[in-house]
Amino acid sequence: MKIIERPFAEADRRKLLDSGMHPLLAKLYAARRIRSAEELDYGAARLHAPALMKSIDHAATLLADAIAARKRLLIIADYDADGATACALGIRALRSFGADVDYLVPDRFKLGYGLTPELVDLAASSAKSAARGGRPDLIITVDNGIASVEGVARAKALGIATLITDHHLPGAELPQADCIVNPNQPGCGFPSKALAGVGVMFYVMLALRSELRKRNAFGEGKEINLGALTDLVALGTVADVVPLDANNRNLVAQGLKRLREGRGKAGLTALLRAAGRSVAEASSFDLGFILGPRLNAAGRLADMSVGIECLITDDEARAANIAQELDRLNRERRRIEAGMLEQAMDVVRKIQIDKNDAKATFFNPDWHQGVVGILASRLKDRLHRPVVCFAKGTEAGSEGERAVLKGSGRSIAGLHLRDCLDLVAKRAPGLILRFGGHAQAAGLTIGEDGYERFAAAFESALDEMLPAEARLRTIETDGSLDAPHFTLEIARMLEAQIWGQGFPQPLFCDTFDVETRRVVGERHLKLLLKKEGRRYEAMCFNALESEASSRDSQPNRIRAAYRLGVNEFNGMKNVQINVEHFE
Repeated sequence: MKIIERPFAEADRRKLLDSGMHPLLAKLYAARRIRSAEELDYGAARLHAPALMKSIDHAATLLADAIAARKRLLIIADYDADGATACALGIRALRSFGADVDYLVPDRFKLGYGLTPELVDLAASSAKSAARGGRPDLIITVDNGIASVEGVARAKALGIATLITDHHLPGAELPQADCIVNPNQPGCGFPSKALAGVGVMFYVMLALRSELRKRNAFGEGKEINLGALTDLVALGTVADVVPLDANNRNLVAQGLKRLREGRGKAGLTALLRAAGRSVAEASSFDLGFILGPRLNAAGRLADMSVGIECLITDDEARAANIAQELDRLNRERRRIEAGMLEQAMDVVRKIQIDKNDAKATFFNPDWHQGVVGILASRLKDRLHRPVVCFAKGTEAGSEGERAVLKGSGRSIAGLHLRDCLDLVAKRAPGLILRFGGHAQAAGLTIGEDGYERFAAAFESALDEMLPAEARLRTIETDGSLDAPHFTLEIARMLEAQIWGQGFPQPLFCDTFDVETRRVVGERHLKLLLKKEGRRYEAMCFNALESEASSRDSQPNRIRAAYRLGVNEFNGMKNVQINVEHFE
């Protein structure tokens, strides 16, 4: 473990300071390679133009023609927050444009991920399709589909057109869809490759609106304001942990502005209230750690349709009821996750090997497959190593249902997880039945008896692909925080900014005396810290690995990497230090 300070160019800091920016923000933004205040001037006019995205005009024409012909449209959603927000955005926008559109979410435990042939058959024959007059004429995928070669072929055989909207990295073969919109597909010159699935769908709707304008499809004063959907874009973008480049920060900023002004969707407002969070002070943290997990809980433990319904309803009472159910599911998810994590850590503690050769794959037949992704994330953080976790599952096939192992992986900086899985797949043909994902997160399916082979192959690939420097855990901070900045006003100022993947929330580093400490909730420490005669309340979450840990084993002087936060208790708010790491 090594604590380092994030460098910055003094010329950039001075330029930001001269523009009137707060001195602390000027330093923080300069360290994130912001060179002028104009880069933080967010607005619709500064977004990349939709026309820059490959095939987006074709997608707009395809959709406009379908709406004009009163064709039946069906959105195939994914079962995470990005897929749910993309689906809700598509439903809201298309219906406002006069489309006959509905949605379908695959059962992750039976049909798996993406547009599979079995899901196409279900879409064509479901009771919902029958009630709407028959099979869909056009299937639209959101946050999936770029790898659905067989599913698109099945749809084509049934006479169903397909529009793929996705952001995942494509494989060697693209599906033969009627149209593909994906900034990461070959030949696409769209400047931002970091768009989330919901961002791609938002851009498709922008292009569709432009096409409908050309056709004079809107009556006087009846054109939809797509900016009203940016709260959904903001949530899906932050929750999917895509890099917050300038374009994504712009989208998130616009969405948060709507939420804070009380103009957000009824479901988002209800979810914030269910979690006891202030709508007027909604932050990037709320999107990633409050709303995202509650929405994801539906897809992990139940049916993501519950989450989508929360996002598409305008009935505040119904939104409140669904939000309470999502909050309950999230508590259940945390309970399951805690038990699985303890089981996995038991395995880790029993392995007496060198720290640089830690275990990277985990499997337990009793684990819940909806939670293995979060488990992999927790273990990745604990072990500072790419981790893949597996649970038992089943999937439909040409010869009926078969038993498989469903895996979810998370990686660290320095290793592209999808590329690592691709290497395993090429070296052991047939071992991985399917896989997909990003640099930092990926999912896969292997045969019921393939775990040991995969574990060996994955470890071998890691040894080859993981650089030695990436194995050392480094904590990058923004250096010391001056005493006058330990205030509630500064904490609120920092929380109001746009932070996320690739544009990290400020993390400071200072040395403190520890005056008092007490255990809170078995695993957490509440501290009273002292620096240069001033005392500060602090929390160190998950500081105690087990109940057997003794408070006497904790040091009386620490060098801490910490965030500045706002703590609310009995209606009173005060500044609090949240310790991420100490030595």
